Amino acid sequence: MRRTRRKRKTPCRKPRHNRRQSKKKLPPSTRARWQWKLRLARFLCQIFPVSIVVVEDIKATPKQGKRRWNRSFSPLEVGKQWFYTELGKRAPVEIKQGYETKALRDQLGFKKTGKKLAQVWEAHCVDGWVLAYGVIGGKPKPDNVELVCIAPLNWHHRQLHRFQPGKEGKRKPYGGTLSQGIKRGTLVKHPQWGKAYVGGTMEGKLSLHDADTGKRLTQRAKVADCTKIKLLRWRTRLVPLMRVSASTTPNKDRLLPPRP
Repeated sequence: MRRTRRKRKTPCRKPRHNRRQSKKKLPPSTRARWQWKLRLARFLCQIFPVSIVVVEDIKATPKQGKRRWNRSFSPLEVGKQWFYTELGKRAPVEIKQGYETKALRDQLGFKKTGKKLAQVWEAHCVDGWVLAYGVIGGKPKPDNVELVCIAPLNWHHRQLHRFQPGKEGKRKPYGGTLSQGIKRGTLVKHPQWGKAYVGGTMEGKLSLHDADTGKRLTQRAKVADCTKIKLLRWRTRLVPLMRVSASTTPNKDRLLPPRP
């Protein structure tokens, strides 16, 4: 598709200005990654009375003369500074270093688990809880260790090989944000599949996905059978409490019972 586009005799668009001239602007990919974190922060500010934001800083200073390091880490440095500025518009931002977080964690008797993929409080939330405790105080032990996993709903907008003509010179429909006139990500109620959100479309039918896991349930749902509820932008899931080893908890007698 790119080769054929180059050979066409079509007028070219006006060249845009050089984005590298202004260092204040972020590349689109870097901005998108940090905007996702910023949206979550704004969402929490709407639920809780946030008076201060504590962030554990990362050290990724680009090294002079090392192009490999500059390519990898300079977007990270620029992105985090933009993120701190945007957070400061909501509440004061306090920066902590990694060794300060570890000192607070050791002081309270917590230990991070080495299983980074484990969906437990000791793997993902212990540092955040320790930083919040160091600023506002409170009980030295958390009252609730349940996790809520939040993931954005991503849609494919285009794919070049899908544009190739198929039978009878027709191209397969692909991309976009509408499926049979329904916005993708809309939570609907189906008589057979229950509550699910709308995905793609094929042959006039809808694809329904599980609202918790995102797993596709069916590709043959009729539009008339779906009752709209609301539009979703995130996929949320409440993680069942898991039993963790005693070495990862401040109290060896505390074991998390599985949820019924």
